Amino acid sequence: MNRNNVILAGLIGAGIQASRTPALHEHEGDEQGLRYLYRLIDLDQLQLDSNALPDLLLAAERMNYTGLNITFPCKQAIIPLLDELSEEARGIGAVNTVVLKDGKRVGHNTDCLGFAEGFRRGLPDVARERVVQMGAGGAGAAVAHALLSEGVQQLSIFDVDVERAESLANNLNQHFGAGRAVAGHDLASTLSQANGLVNTTPMGMAKLPGMPVPTELLRPELWVAEIVYFPLETELLRNARALGCRTLDGGNMAVFQAVKAFELFSGRVPDAQRMLAHFQSMNG
Repeated sequence: MNRNNVILAGLIGAGIQASRTPALHEHEGDEQGLRYLYRLIDLDQLQLDSNALPDLLLAAERMNYTGLNITFPCKQAIIPLLDELSEEARGIGAVNTVVLKDGKRVGHNTDCLGFAEGFRRGLPDVARERVVQMGAGGAGAAVAHALLSEGVQQLSIFDVDVERAESLANNLNQHFGAGRAVAGHDLASTLSQANGLVNTTPMGMAKLPGMPVPTELLRPELWVAEIVYFPLETELLRNARALGCRTLDGGNMAVFQAVKAFELFSGRVPDAQRMLAHFQSMNG
């Protein structure tokens, strides 16, 4: 088996033992006849923090890693250590995929592409005039770029850190045009006039149960999208579905960011439907 059929990849992040990403990549690699190994590099287990990134990147290069996925808390800390950034990664200001090739470290952001693809498939014909987004962190930045690229006219961003929401809105307006994004201030009023709601906060995860917005602000006309995928049905989605809202779970983003990362690592186009089915079987 030549080296082109051997892929060694990994995920660097904190508290990542429940990640579905290794299984997604390795299963698709098997289906494509690749020798595909995907390892978790868990900062918590190694008792390290993002200051260890230079050493971890160097070690990965020396061990002939094909590439690395990057998650919390390293998506921005990794950027100064890279040689090149894709257009998406530069615009978003966050990296979740690094390809190691020909002595270079090239950063990409597949979160944005992943959410956009899931959105196109799961909510293809929804109204997009006004959308509310909860959260302005690394994932929030990628999702916001995806939403505006997919035709959302105005995105109102709410975050516990108002300055972070304003900073993200300013970045988006530079890329997409003045007024396309605003930092939200009155959630009840803004949501009452919105077509859709997107949660990019960790609220709703198994380890952080709860709702990112009060249940009484939901209404049947609203579409609701989620990026949390563990559990697949968060409290937000359960309440939204009970009202009759159209919904999109976080599994789509989890799968489609992995689909694009697989392509970047292997140079092969994966079977997105097969990866989606495999993901669903793991969450059955």
